Amino acid sequence: MSTPYSSDEPGRADVDAMRGPVLLEFGDNFCGFCRAAEPAIARALQDRPDVRHLKIADGRGRPLGRSFGVKLWPTLVFLQDGREVDRLVRPIDHHPVAKALHALADTQA
Repeated sequence: MSTPYSSDEPGRADVDAMRGPVLLEFGDNFCGFCRAAEPAIARALQDRPDVRHLKIADGRGRPLGRSFGVKLWPTLVFLQDGREVDRLVRPIDHHPVAKALHALADTQA
């Protein structure tokens, strides 16, 4: 796994205040589904270096994941200026991830 999920999660108010395109990825370092999805997510992100990507360790009692209603890993939440634009659960191919990233406004312009 290239970048581990971080147990240091921002608060929901901080996430809602984030400007620009953001991808929240909820999962766990030992999750097989998360490891299987990693290449598809990485490939889709190659063309969007402007997207802030946060890998958040999720689980029982983790408030940020609960506030987004995360039930399965990985769950990808695509945000634009703190507002949810799209969501994917357990992606296995890069195309749906790239499509959701494309829906985010390009802030590099």
